[in-house]
Amino acid sequence: MSARGELFTYVGLDVADTSLTAHFELDGREFREVATFEGVGPLTTPASQAAANLWYLLAGLSYYKAGAPKRVDLATTPIGPAGRALFSGALHDGLAEFAFRNDVSLDDVVVEGGVDARAQSPILDTNQVLTPFGGGIDSVVTVNELRSRLDQALFIVSPASGRFTPLEETAHVTGLPIVRVTRSLDPQLLNDDATLLRGHVPVTAMITMLAATAAVASGRGGVAMSNEHSASSPNLRWNGSDVNHQWSKSLVAEKLIACALGEVIDAELVVASYLRDRSELWVAAVFSRLVEFHHVFRSCNLAFTQASERRANAWCGECDKCLFINLILAPFLSREALRGIFSCEPLSDPARFEQLRTLVGLGVEHKPFECVGDPDESAVALAKVSALGEWADVTHLGELALLASPDRDFDELLTPQGPSRVPAHWLR
Repeated sequence: MSARGELFTYVGLDVADTSLTAHFELDGREFREVATFEGVGPLTTPASQAAANLWYLLAGLSYYKAGAPKRVDLATTPIGPAGRALFSGALHDGLAEFAFRNDVSLDDVVVEGGVDARAQSPILDTNQVLTPFGGGIDSVVTVNELRSRLDQALFIVSPASGRFTPLEETAHVTGLPIVRVTRSLDPQLLNDDATLLRGHVPVTAMITMLAATAAVASGRGGVAMSNEHSASSPNLRWNGSDVNHQWSKSLVAEKLIACALGEVIDAELVVASYLRDRSELWVAAVFSRLVEFHHVFRSCNLAFTQASERRANAWCGECDKCLFINLILAPFLSREALRGIFSCEPLSDPARFEQLRTLVGLGVEHKPFECVGDPDESAVALAKVSALGEWADVTHLGELALLASPDRDFDELLTPQGPSRVPAHWLR
């Protein structure tokens, strides 16, 4: 691996009416990220800036990880105790996968600097929410479940390289207004510089805080995320700590984000996942009935790469995400309907056998570093599919189903799972 850096500094956040420009330094090397908003009021109000400062803290981790130095200087960035707790969680747990893959411990990192954050009191309408929308089954279900209950707008994050076609097409089907932010990452992160460390960052937490900033700037009192119960399940245990690819979608992260926002926004601002107590199978069951989305949605990561020329224009049928979505929809949609959606059939592909073993908890590897359900959910889905006559010719499905031993059954996974922070007025 490349040598670790010495010092990462939060140089400052420039706030304009419609944009945020974040400045960082890694051992004197400058980085800059710009977030440009559409469809919001001025970001320059004290309350909007208070939320934006929390985004700035999280956004810095994309650049911190380039060198993973042992010292972080927050300089004059406003931060309170809850903000520090969020930052610590994002640094250690949000970057746990990065640390694991690069075999570097972040336990020795010292965080210094920062100034006291002051609470602001904006006027927010709790009946108006922003729903971060990624074009997959999760956010589609959240949008449709909340449609008749709240005044809702989509929140979409686009890269500077151009909008994601399947996301935009799926958003169009909802018919809802869009609030957008375009993120312009520093080009240094996107090139092939071998001196920089690479790895996963808590991007969903960053998007959540951008959505919160947009909500405050537009007078909305809610951000409705779409993170299921299984997002809190770790991939593996390493050096005495959990490593969770989906940490920033977890209940722990949701609580830290809510507390940090509550510390600087003295008004009712709800940031919660509507799907928190739901399984991936419950989401798939609901989505299976939303036929208007079946031929536009996409969850394959190859459709969402930063470089527009490398984006796939169809499901690849080979990645863990394609296989997982195929698996959880199969109990609810006919095999023919699934072929029509995917234009391929990952479940019957012998080349996907080892990946399927891993998804259901039988592989030699840990759960994939992807946004997929826990092995129990996958095993339950597999048992259901293998019992369907139309899949009888795919013998490896039944063989794997006999070997897997989930702790829950199909009907149980269609009922609420664990706690939820969803407020009563979202459920009326």
